Amino acid sequence: MMKDLEKVLVTEAEITEIINRVSARIEKDYKGKDLVMIGILKGGAPFMMDLIKKINLALIIDFIRVESYFGGTTQGELVFRKDIEVDITNKHVLIVDDIIDSSRTLKMVIDLFKKRNASSIEVCTLLDKPSGRVIDYTPKYIGTTIGNEFVVGYGLDYYEKYRNLPVIGVLKEEVYKK
Repeated sequence: MMKDLEKVLVTEAEITEIINRVSARIEKDYKGKDLVMIGILKGGAPFMMDLIKKINLALIIDFIRVESYFGGTTQGELVFRKDIEVDITNKHVLIVDDIIDSSRTLKMVIDLFKKRNASSIEVCTLLDKPSGRVIDYTPKYIGTTIGNEFVVGYGLDYYEKYRNLPVIGVLKEEVYKK
């Protein structure tokens, strides 16, 4: 699978450094608060699982699965495949995702959680890709910022493949333009 990468953008060591830096900040910011971390499946799962191991707080975790393209739906339509199971009323919600690109999906999830009366809603992302923004939004916790490149690995996929790479890399154009 590594042969399909044009280059490695974020190494395993850099991912570990990001997790250590971001988890320390989250732990400081949420000390003494009712924290619910909600991962966006599937891509956000590896990052969230590694992140929570470094946060020394009593917290609740859950997942939501939202797809912005599925079957016959058009781009931009969201389909909720799995909703959260915990009550977030009066709790501090931290949404964890692998990459923030257009912010369309994120805005819909934030709007949904606002209706459910969360005390606060913030976002933690491994990768921020501001060049893809359609909706203006800046996450509170950002692992690293990337340019307009097609990335895979560590949760990020191309047709469900490459999620298990231990690095984040730029996929060769010939792989996805077949």
